[in-house]
Amino acid sequence: MDEIRIENLEVYAGHGVYEEENRKGQTFFVNVIMYTDVKEAGSRDELSLSTNYGEVCHKIHTCLRENTFQLIEAVAEFTAEQILLAFPLIQALSLEIRKPDAPVGLPFESVSVKICRGWKKAYLAVGSNMGEKAAYIKEAVEKLVQNPKIRKVCMSELLVTKPYGGVEQDDFLNGAIELETLYTPMELLEFLQQTEAEAGRERLVHWGPRTLDLDILFYEDVVSDVPRLMIPHPDMQNREFVLKPLAELCPYYRHPLTGKAVMQMLKELTEKNENFDLGV
Repeated sequence: MDEIRIENLEVYAGHGVYEEENRKGQTFFVNVIMYTDVKEAGSRDELSLSTNYGEVCHKIHTCLRENTFQLIEAVAEFTAEQILLAFPLIQALSLEIRKPDAPVGLPFESVSVKICRGWKKAYLAVGSNMGEKAAYIKEAVEKLVQNPKIRKVCMSELLVTKPYGGVEQDDFLNGAIELETLYTPMELLEFLQQTEAEAGRERLVHWGPRTLDLDILFYEDVVSDVPRLMIPHPDMQNREFVLKPLAELCPYYRHPLTGKAVMQMLKELTEKNENFDLGV
């Protein structure tokens, strides 16, 4: 991906653990590498097709001048997020906050914190089999769209499917969602579980009925085996109601562990079910 760089932007601001640092202030230097696509802007010579680095400089200046943090780690996190939210053409960035006058008490040149942040692509499964099913799903999608840390939300067609797991209950409405987010996987999970709770979701019976179900299927190529957050979804290859709508959104997206594309997993599951029905 192309880069736009800002090097050693100087900002006088008050950040530090000690009160005197906040009161008197000191000089900070900021370095940013913004990852974006400048091909069209360069071909057509139009600023509107690129990110105005002057505006980014002023955004950084405002972030540092109008806020006070104890840690430069917090300065970096806040500033990176504000840049990504304000300039949508920036897909990711590397940001360094340098503090040459830190109260270390020994000879040194500077201390700094450098972070890399950006928009991450994720795929979700969504389902409901209680009450106004379509309304629950629609409201969940609206909450995703309204969240500033989530963008480019795309929804598959909804399918009516039979319950999975052997618990007697009503049919489900199921679908898949594609999005980009600034959340980490765990932060995304927490937001999804909050959304489920607001829809009245109760976890009383495993694989039981629910007003709203939101599961993370893929998050970039992340693999997580934490019991609370298994990514990719560990049983997706056995669930047609997951793979069919997911294949509508990303048929060639590859499972990071098996290397199989979504469409391939769906084809294999369909053939397996057909053979089972035939008694093969």
